[in-house]
Amino acid sequence: MQVTCTSLLIFLLEIPSFLLLGSHHDEEPHWFPHPGTSITSRNHITRCPANCTCALPESVDCSGVNLLTFPRNISNSVQHLFLQNNQLEEIPYEELSRLSSLKTLNLHNNHLLSEGLPNEEFQLLENLQYIYLGNNKLTVAPRFLPTTLRIADLAANMLTKIYPLTLGEKPFLRSVYLHNNQLSDKGLPSNAFNGSEYINTLILSNNHLSQVPVNMPPSLIRLHLQNNRISRIPKGALSSQLELRELHLQNNNLSSHGLDPATFSKLKGLEYLDLSSNQLTEIPSGLPPNLVILHLGKNLITSIPETVVSGIRNLEYLLLQNNRLSAGRVHVDAFLNMRNLHTLHLYNNQLDHVPPSLPKRARSLMILHNRISEIRLNDFAATYHILELNLSYNSLYSARIHRLAFRKLRKLENLDMSGNFLTFIPSGLPLSLEVLTLQKNQINSLSPETLANLTQMRELNLAHNRLQVGAITPGTWQQLQRLKTLDLGSNELSYVPPDLPESLECLYLQNNRISSVSPEAFHSTPNLRVLFLRSNRLTVASTPQASFLDLKYLEVVDTTARPSLTPSFISRFIRGNRQSP
Repeated sequence: MQVTCTSLLIFLLEIPSFLLLGSHHDEEPHWFPHPGTSITSRNHITRCPANCTCALPESVDCSGVNLLTFPRNISNSVQHLFLQNNQLEEIPYEELSRLSSLKTLNLHNNHLLSEGLPNEEFQLLENLQYIYLGNNKLTVAPRFLPTTLRIADLAANMLTKIYPLTLGEKPFLRSVYLHNNQLSDKGLPSNAFNGSEYINTLILSNNHLSQVPVNMPPSLIRLHLQNNRISRIPKGALSSQLELRELHLQNNNLSSHGLDPATFSKLKGLEYLDLSSNQLTEIPSGLPPNLVILHLGKNLITSIPETVVSGIRNLEYLLLQNNRLSAGRVHVDAFLNMRNLHTLHLYNNQLDHVPPSLPKRARSLMILHNRISEIRLNDFAATYHILELNLSYNSLYSARIHRLAFRKLRKLENLDMSGNFLTFIPSGLPLSLEVLTLQKNQINSLSPETLANLTQMRELNLAHNRLQVGAITPGTWQQLQRLKTLDLGSNELSYVPPDLPESLECLYLQNNRISSVSPEAFHSTPNLRVLFLRSNRLTVASTPQASFLDLKYLEVVDTTARPSLTPSFISRFIRGNRQSP
């Protein structure tokens, strides 16, 4: 039975994601495998190339069979041809041109060169709907592709040029994948998508573009332009894409001068905008009101003005980490009336105190890695709904935390104040707390008062402090009736603290000064499953067998880094306990 003892809090944004390095398409028929997969053969037709499978009369699967040349005896009536994951360098005109019934052609992950694809051959495939040429060695795109295409995948090549009729004049085309190439502005002509107005997915990430392309299809829903060299968005470039819901512009060279107030204003349907890892000095104005997720992390933003985000009424996630924000430049009404904003990331900025007027509906507030040196009486007075608060790695001292600072946080479940300068646990902690993390402080004493009535607490992390057993007042653990995990590692304990909670399942005592374990050490913790004692001063002689006899559920004991107390020494007790009736 595997036991999980530490509760790792994971903030998970429910944001859309797309396959950027492969080929994943909404319009694929249900029988079509992703590039790199095969169709299982059950029946064979008469004309099936050697080493291939032909499970259906209209399909030929030659994927992953180390082909060096194009198969010669494919039936003219084949509709679906799978040649991915081979070593093909060229496609003979005479072989491909006769396959006029083809609907799907998968050539993903071969060694195809542009010289090995005659310009005329694809034009003759008048029924082709799905073409997969990703992960080859093409330097220029095919000059002509059929007008019947629905999906075109040319990703992960070395493309420097797209022709007007490569992707243009395709009324049925819905998804285009051009990521991981070497396309520059010059290599992507302004008429590249003319006549292909119904493209809804366009992936151009990881190229060499210096500006957002103009004349993009008006029906776009998903547009990926991340990891380029984009420094400006031409006026009107995003004025026709009224259905656009996702726009990825992260990891570019965008500055605030490269945007104007109308850049995003026409995108009324936009819900996801990622501008992180650019060079913005201010939050763009004119952002669409229906945005749900706004990524602005890793920029040079210094302020949050009064109205720039407060008008985005549907915003739920605002991510401003790794900027240059100071508390004095966060307007008191910056988050006014933002009733849907529940996640705010302000970590790795230059805040010297908690910003004024935080979002009233915030549930997750990340302000770690700042310069906050005090928590005042009313810093959290209006944030009743916070569930998760991270104040770690600031400059907080116990004397500068108001004793009633947390009084309104009646729903708070997770509080992290690691990496500060606290000498004792703050008083007045919310009774709703389930996880309290205080590692890497200077806490040197514990008293029952600070942990009183915290009956919901499941995890308490006090590792890397200055605790000694004599400074833990009797009764400290008495009301922690649901505590499952207690981390007291890397302190100054000389023996196992007495009267630990009966509910404990995971106890971390590593890196202390414990030199002996008394027979009564774990009498109060019969439910222990995991016990860490590594890097102490224990020996076999100082650890009597009786110390572990009552631990019937013990599954893991870590005593490494102390050769005189080997794992086998403890394992005898574990086996003995499991065999006991």
